[in-house]
Parts: sequence; structure tokens; C-alpha cells
Amino acid sequence: MDKKTSDAQLKATRNWEKRNKEKAKIGSYRRTARLFIKTYATLEDIEELKGLIDERIKVIQEDK
Repeated sequence: MDKKTSDAQLKATRNWEKRNKEKAKIGSYRRTARLFIKTYATLEDIEELKGLIDERIKVIQEDK
């Protein structure tokens, strides 16, 4: 079976990740959070996350 992504593109992606470690880490966290919420979260999980999100929004707004 053929690969969908060329070796050059894979190398370019790895180089970008090395140069942008923080952005790559944040992107990974974002994808993981979305997957969890969309696929696995229970109502209890979502209610807890909603509270955490509301708290985070308040902190961000206070910092402006």
C-alpha cells in the first residue's frame, strides 16, 4: 500500500515541529480535548469541563 504523505512532506512536518515545539504541543492538546469531548465524554465530564472553561474565561478577561 502506498503512503499518502510523501517523505519530503513528512520531513518538512517534523522540522516544523522541532522549530515550533510549543505550537505543536498546544495543537496536540487541542486535538486530544476535541476528540475526548466529541467521542468519550459523559454528561458529568462535560459539566466539569464547562465549569473549568467558565473559570478560564474569567481569568483571561481579567488579564485584558
